[in-house]
Amino acid sequence: MCLIFTCGEHTFRKEVEGYEGIVCRCHNCGNYNAHVIKSHPWFTFCFVPVIPLSFHGHEDIVCQICNFAQPLEYRQDIQGMRYGGGGQGVPLQGGPPQGWAQNQKPPPGQHEPMSNRAAAY
Repeated sequence: MCLIFTCGEHTFRKEVEGYEGIVCRCHNCGNYNAHVIKSHPWFTFCFVPVIPLSFHGHEDIVCQICNFAQPLEYRQDIQGMRYGGGGQGVPLQGGPPQGWAQNQKPPPGQHEPMSNRAAAY
């Protein structure tokens, strides 16, 4: 009779309370696709979690593109965003470029912003 047992490690992850839906910039690749994640590693026996390897877990900022993880305590800019705080978040695009006055015409070959077109009619 032959019995085969498998042992390993599995990490359970979830978003940290207060940081749900916050997307921030990765310091490794520069993309705006990093989220605040709490990780709980467990020792598994036959694919069943048996023993937690960390009682408190790890709060990291994890990029979903390059998988770079940075501890949350080193990112003061993100800690200020907790519960919708005054952080900048992802820069929004749209509207006229900076330096354009509201009634100024765009340079030749460029279209004027939609907000100015709608106001003209």
